[in-house]
Parts: sequence; C-alpha cells; structure tokens
Amino acid sequence: MLSVFSDEHFMKEAFKEAQKAFDEDEVPVGAVIVCNNKIIARAHNMTERLNDVTAHAEMLAFTSATDFLGGKYLNECTLYVTLEPCVMCAGASYWTQLKKVVYGASDDKRGFAKHSENLLHTKTEISKGILEEESSTILKDFFAKKRG
Repeated sequence: MLSVFSDEHFMKEAFKEAQKAFDEDEVPVGAVIVCNNKIIARAHNMTERLNDVTAHAEMLAFTSATDFLGGKYLNECTLYVTLEPCVMCAGASYWTQLKKVVYGASDDKRGFAKHSENLLHTKTEISKGILEEESSTILKDFFAKKRG
C-alpha cells in the first residue's frame, strides 16, 4: 500500500507538475518541496514562457518554498524532482541547505552527479530512481514530439 507520506506519493505530485510543463510545451520537469509531510511548493519548468534560462522547476520551487517559510533555508525540507538536478539547481540547493533531494530520472548529460555529488550540501541526503521510468518516458516523448 502506498503511504500518503512516501517518496513515491510526493514524486507523483512532482510528476503532475512535469505533465503541466509537457502540456505547455516546456521541457517536462516537475518539482515539489515537502516540509513536515506537507507540500509547500510546486513548480515546473518555465524557461520558454518566462524567457529565462534559470526558470527550472527546482529554482522556481526554491523561491516559492522560501517565500512560504519566510526564510532562505530549507534544511527541514525535501525536494522531489522528476529529473536529476543540473549543476545550477544543485548549487542552489546547496545554499538552501536542503535536507534531502529525491529525483526520478538520471541526466547523464547535464546532471550534477556527472560533475560531483559534492555540489549538494554535506548534510543533504540523496535518493534516486523514484518513478524513474515515468519521468524518463515523458522526457523521451517530449523530445520525440519536438523532432517529429
């Protein structure tokens, strides 16, 4: 049985955000930030709509979560994101001091782990591969549609 507070549950919420991005013709990456088993931020890629290369799902979620909490640190929070964060997003997560990062699909080209897992804060836990197949498939479908 799926627990309401499981990584799979919250990753499904992040996936809903990825679907929104797909529907808006954005690269389908979605993110949610959870604090005390409550979603405090939701976001998806908006680089095209905002004409901003930094408008990744994670970056938008960080801003929303810190606004919600009234402080810049997210050290009691978990980021759920459908794709492994890039170097920019991993670096931003370092500064937020995230408690945990959970991601779905790995990004062999642009993911932070290719460069160094030290990009995350030393206290940040990592969990990967949650809803990996779904997260990977929506990305493949998006880029196939772009090429087709």
